[in-house]
Amino acid sequence: MNLTGIIAIAGKPGLYKVVSRAKNGLVVESLADGKKMPALASHKISALEDISMYTNDEDVKLSVVMDNIYAHTNKSEAIDPKSDGAELYAYFEKILPEFDRERVYPSDLKKLFTWYSLLLNGGIFDVVEEKPESAVEETKS
Repeated sequence: MNLTGIIAIAGKPGLYKVVSRAKNGLVVESLADGKKMPALASHKISALEDISMYTNDEDVKLSVVMDNIYAHTNKSEAIDPKSDGAELYAYFEKILPEFDRERVYPSDLKKLFTWYSLLLNGGIFDVVEEKPESAVEETKS
């Protein structure tokens, strides 16, 4: 899964796709309703491609976690993000058994499953990455 260009803005619900750059920030489009708005330089912006989940060994990129959820759910909805913390932990343990229970909080899992739902409904999982022409030519050699 490619999370490039998908961001979260602190204080604003949902996820956003970066559409273009503006003089004083970015122009983003909501994955939930498709509305465009400015994301100013004063906003705290987190790129999903830079986020990782804590595990007992090495941290795992969010894109890998999202792919695991997608495979685990057979390309459908996951657990309700508003579920009890114990239920979220039990469900997430099936997806990423080695996650660090001391550093991953129920609020993190709620956000994770909310984001998964937004990405699923926004069609992000349906986007197939195409190989660049040069990569295709190299594989033919």
